[in-house]
This record gives sequence, C-alpha cells and structure tokens, in this order.
Amino acid sequence: MKWEGNRESDNVEDRRSSGGGGGRLPIFGGKLSLGTIAVALVASYFLGINPLTLLGALTGADIGQPVSQSTSTHELTQEEEQMGQFVSTVLADTEDTWKTLFQANGTQYVEPKLVLFSGSTPTACGTGQTATGPFYCPADQKVYIDLSFYELMKERFNVSSNFAQAYVIAHEVGHHVQTLLGISDKVHQAQQKLSDKEGNVLSVKLELQADCFAGVWAYNANQARGILEKGDIDAALHAASAIGDDALQKQAQGYVVPDSFTHGTSAQRSSWFRRGFTEGNMNACNTFAAKKL
Repeated sequence: MKWEGNRESDNVEDRRSSGGGGGRLPIFGGKLSLGTIAVALVASYFLGINPLTLLGALTGADIGQPVSQSTSTHELTQEEEQMGQFVSTVLADTEDTWKTLFQANGTQYVEPKLVLFSGSTPTACGTGQTATGPFYCPADQKVYIDLSFYELMKERFNVSSNFAQAYVIAHEVGHHVQTLLGISDKVHQAQQKLSDKEGNVLSVKLELQADCFAGVWAYNANQARGILEKGDIDAALHAASAIGDDALQKQAQGYVVPDSFTHGTSAQRSSWFRRGFTEGNMNACNTFAAKKL
C-alpha cells in the first residue's frame, strides 16, 4: 500500500504515551490461549463494534467504570511513531473518500475521531480494553484501537500487510458511516424486539455492510490517489476470511454454531468486501435487502 508522504488526519487523539492500566495483549510465550481469544475476540469478532457499545445502545446505560489513567508516561519508539503516522494517513484517506461520496449524494460527511491507546481507556461507551479489539463508539463517534492488535493479527492470524491493517480502520469507519446514515440506530432499535437469534442476523448484516463500505473506500481511494499495490486486495480478503465467525469459532472451540454468528462467515466477509471494491458505491452494500448474504 502506498501511503508514505500522504496527508495525515487532524482527528487522531494519541493516548499511548500516557497509557491506561491493563498493559498490552500477552502475545508471546503461549500466554494467550485460544480460549482467551474466544472470550476476547469472539465478543467483538476481531473488527466489530465493542460489545459495551451495543449493550449501552440497547439499555441506555453507561456500561463499565471510568478508567483511572496512569500519570506515568513513556516516550514512543520510532516504530510506534511510524505506526501512528500510518494510522493517521489511512484515517485521512477515509476522510477524503467519504467526504466526496457524501457530497455526491447531497449530504455532509462528519469526520470521526480516532483514539490510539495502550491497555485501557475511557470512552463514551464504557471502558475500552486492548482485549476487545478495535471498535467504534457511536456515542462519541470515535474509533478506538490499541496498535498491539496488529501484532495479534500477525502472530495469531498471519495477517501483516499494511493494506490489511488499513482494512481494519476502514471497517470501523464503515460503522461510523452507518451511524451518520441512521442505519445503526434502526438496527439496534429493531434488535430490542427480536430474539437473540433474530438479532444476530441483523448484526451479521450490519457487519457485512461495514466490510462492503471498506471495499467502497478502497476502490475510490485507489481511483483518486493510486494507493494500491500488487497483492493488497488479496491481503484484505485474507484478513476478512481469517476473521469470519466460522473460522474464529472453529479455531477457538473446534466447531461452529451458526445461530450465534454476529459478523458473518469467512466467505461472506470476503464476498462483501470484494463487492464494495468491485462496485465502488454505497448502493452496492445494502446487505439488509440482499436475498443471500
């Protein structure tokens, strides 16, 4: 992915140098069991909305206690600085893309904030934790990510390319787009009247649409700025496939439970990202009207 030298976003809040409690994910030395992955990542399915966000949206409650931020600070390493620049550049690219797409539809795109943190951090949706994975909080319209998550992608799922990492951010920004369009509110309101099984079906459609929106971003960003290099789309498809509900459940427990799916299968996630990238427009991403996901 070609990103060096491109515009960086002004909407990044970097809390890493004054980290909260909890530390980073124990990736090495076998400290992170598959059972722990199942608890931590099946809840958010690697790229989904923080379960605290969904619970808070449904109940109107402030889930979780505020985090007491540590007063200690540490100087960011050169690698950490570079990763911050990468994330900021990707966010800026999503801003430029979605601003253009919204204007073409006669509406205004409101840019989200992106928070970099280490360990844990307070959010309007409760306490954000490293183990939750990247998530979007509609209550404050912010994307939250601990960049050690990218280490987990590499070590546990063999996903390490820059574009696959950008896909993570683009998916969460896709949830922001859903919030601006009123889609998320409609889904959460509908889920209150449904069974868990029926509500999960809507969650799957919401997540697959965010994958499709990520593909729409990739297509339009490449058309405007030529950001893609050989192998980038394959890398994103590999990432999408690695984090399907079926793949995660099979890895964690050896079998799958389709009724509990909330993000879609590996094939579905890859398919909807590819559809967004192939079509290049939001109209192609109406998962809620699709006869087959």
